[in-house]
Amino acid sequence: MGSTHSPADDVVYDLVSIQYHALQAAELYDKYAQDAEGHDDVVEFIRSCQEQDAQRAIRCHEFLGALTKDTGLSS
Repeated sequence: MGSTHSPADDVVYDLVSIQYHALQAAELYDKYAQDAEGHDDVVEFIRSCQEQDAQRAIRCHEFLGALTKDTGLSS
């Protein structure tokens, strides 16, 4: 991944922020899907968004691990 990054670097902060918001949104999708009951196409769209956010959070986790692996802070 190039060079090592400290937890204070902008790129690390940005990835943590993206990961946090993706995880936070993924939690809310269950309520959104419940609100959309009876509209199968909307529920399917919401579930798709939920999966995309879950994958986004996982990808951020992978990037963060690679960026911080030499700092002793990797997961």
